[in-house]
Amino acid sequence: MFHVPEKYRVQGHSSFGNNGAFFIMDKTLLHPLNIIASDGEGWEHVSVSLKNRTPVWFEMCFVKELFWDSEDTVIQYHPPKSEYVNCHPFCLHLWRPIDGQIILPPSYMVGPKE
Repeated sequence: MFHVPEKYRVQGHSSFGNNGAFFIMDKTLLHPLNIIASDGEGWEHVSVSLKNRTPVWFEMCFVKELFWDSEDTVIQYHPPKSEYVNCHPFCLHLWRPIDGQIILPPSYMVGPKE
C-alpha cells in the first residue's frame, strides 16, 4: 500500500493525499533526498533526486520501504531511448500500477536465497 511520510512533507498538504514534495533527512542516509510523490492516472510514483549525484541502491531501497509496504513490488523502468525524459540529471523513479500486478521472475533466476 502506498503511503507518504507526513513528517518529511515540504510542499503540499495532507489534504493532497499522497501527492507532494518531501525532503528526507535521516541518520541512516549520507545525504538528504528530494522526493516528489504522486498517485494519479493509475500509477503510484516517487521520484528521488540528489543535488550532485544519482541515488544509489541503498537509498532507493530506503525510499521504497518508506513509501510502500515491505511486501509491495515497485519497479524502475528502462524505456526505449525514444521515450527518455530527463528533467533532472540525478533523478530516479519508482513506479507501481494501482490496478495491476507486477509480474516477477522466479527468485532463483537471480540467485539462491540466503
